[in-house]
Amino acid sequence: MKFKKFFLAIFALVVVLVVVPFLIPLGTYVAQIEQVASQKLGVPVKIASLHFAVLPTPRANVSGLVVGNNEDIRVADVAAVLDITTLFDDVRVVSKLDVDEPVLKQSAIALLGAIAAQQGESTGPAPVELRRIVVDDAKIEMDGMNLPTMDADVSLAAGGKLEKALLTSSEGNLTIDLVPKDAGYAAAIKAEKWTPPVGPKLVFDKLTANLEYAGSTLKFPQVEAALYRGSLIASGKLDWTKSWRLSGNFKTNGIELGDATPLFTRAVKVTGRITGDGKFSSIAKEPGKLADAMALDYKFSVTDGVLYGMDLVKAASLLIRQGATGGETHFDELSGTLYTRGKQIEVRPVHLVSGLLAADGHVKVMPDKSLNGRIDADIKKGVSLVTVPLAISGTMDSPMVLPTKAALAGGAAGTVLMGPLGTGLGVKAGSALDKLFGGDE
Repeated sequence: MKFKKFFLAIFALVVVLVVVPFLIPLGTYVAQIEQVASQKLGVPVKIASLHFAVLPTPRANVSGLVVGNNEDIRVADVAAVLDITTLFDDVRVVSKLDVDEPVLKQSAIALLGAIAAQQGESTGPAPVELRRIVVDDAKIEMDGMNLPTMDADVSLAAGGKLEKALLTSSEGNLTIDLVPKDAGYAAAIKAEKWTPPVGPKLVFDKLTANLEYAGSTLKFPQVEAALYRGSLIASGKLDWTKSWRLSGNFKTNGIELGDATPLFTRAVKVTGRITGDGKFSSIAKEPGKLADAMALDYKFSVTDGVLYGMDLVKAASLLIRQGATGGETHFDELSGTLYTRGKQIEVRPVHLVSGLLAADGHVKVMPDKSLNGRIDADIKKGVSLVTVPLAISGTMDSPMVLPTKAALAGGAAGTVLMGPLGTGLGVKAGSALDKLFGGDE
């Protein structure tokens, strides 16, 4: 009987410890807490509900936390687990802070920076210190970017200084190890089957990167990636002191274009392995706009491939009098320098070798995806070499290539005057006059 009463007493105590904290009317304290937090942070703070619990560990639970004038930060639930051994100390310790489903708007970046600067100006020890922060399903909303949902486990030392942090995407394909370094932080990133949150939807089979962050500058001195059966090495920095500025250098080796070009256009494709090196830069008011403002200088070479959408050999035969689309050109090597300025793309000079054909010229892709360019195609006919200037027009999805008007007129005149042997001479004369007077392409 005594044992029965003992267990009943224990049970009653557990019920009291679990239930009573939920029965305490804490609604009257919420307004006071909101006011104090708002004054401390310098921005409005709203709380939907607040309660305390003793089991399994003493903790305070907050639901529906909103911070900022425009709800810059929203958190579904926050649980602060207290270290009861420090309950009567001058500095109380929160052994763990569980944060569930936080959502940060783009404006939260500036807000957090302002709050951190404000707290840094305060003097004296903080009345409460954190030791660990565990975050589940964090989401950052950035214009033009599709950032993954992340989990985080952060360890803090005395004074709130970061010891280390591990961030992991909810899908498990991206991890970021963060540690303090000098006046900022250093991060080691590993990813598999990962797509960047901005720009073309490239898929990286593997990616490793070392990052350094301080103030408003993010440096990436080493990025190595495997993608589309090739590799990419890059370095650079991102600065957002006034506007968002991105710059750096990169090298590619053996990337298969046939796998990557469908990300940029529906119909026109180039196969073959591309190798080269280049530099990039971009300036934008928002990070999501950096890809649209990208300036790229990339010297490349593609080997053993196919250019789909145009048959340069057929066009150079002068048998085409009307614009023709479709066809393909097999080539041994395609090389040139790619320049991009936002949505405008240009390749100059471009050089192509395909059996008995060698071609040199330039091609522009306008923002509306229309094509404008000229290629001088050298094609062997018997023992002679005929150079035929070709005009490129149409669109990326439906390119058109045919000899220039001057070349057609010259070829026709030469054929009339001298027969088939005069065709090449006429084409050459027409091409010379075309260049001399800056004629059509």
